Amino acid sequence: MQSRSQLLPLLRSPLLGELLAWIYLHPEESASVTELARRFGVSQSTVSREADRLTEAGLIRAERRGNLRLLRADLTGPLARPLTELLALTYGPSAVLADLLPAIPGVQESYIYGSWAARYGGEPGPPPHDVDVLVVGDADEDDLDEAARHAESRLGREVNIHRVSVASWRSADDPFLTSVRSRPIYAIVEPGDPQF
Repeated sequence: MQSRSQLLPLLRSPLLGELLAWIYLHPEESASVTELARRFGVSQSTVSREADRLTEAGLIRAERRGNLRLLRADLTGPLARPLTELLALTYGPSAVLADLLPAIPGVQESYIYGSWAARYGGEPGPPPHDVDVLVVGDADEDDLDEAARHAESRLGREVNIHRVSVASWRSADDPFLTSVRSRPIYAIVEPGDPQF
């Protein structure tokens, strides 16, 4: 992963953006260091170090329950509301869509592509204006439209979901899908992920 965030250049790393977005966009939940390390594919010590910095800065709260270290957003400080809004606009798509898409029957895979995925992948450029999502499977279009509208209300930007069949995704015949596969993509639901 690149060393500097292109989605929010103020942050020193994309992991910090993802971690903060997950914690701030799920303010009613506490997340364990173990769960967050697994979610973001990093070591527990890496998440623990970031949590120490964020706790010292007054941005998150940490508490112990047995062997678990639980993290939660500190919503009492003056930065809570603007930080939540900033995170929703930058790293929010990964956190919000990870809540919505796995729960929809028929979603076998899903990916964010386009400018958001390019910035996440480290390509410089202006902030994305919308979020492009590819869903692979036979999910109901109405369910996907509802998920897109819900995501838009949480993210404050347009969310476009494009559904394709598994056969189309696996085929090399579609120029659009060939283009999507050739550029950066961010996996929301990968093959073999458990369905809810």
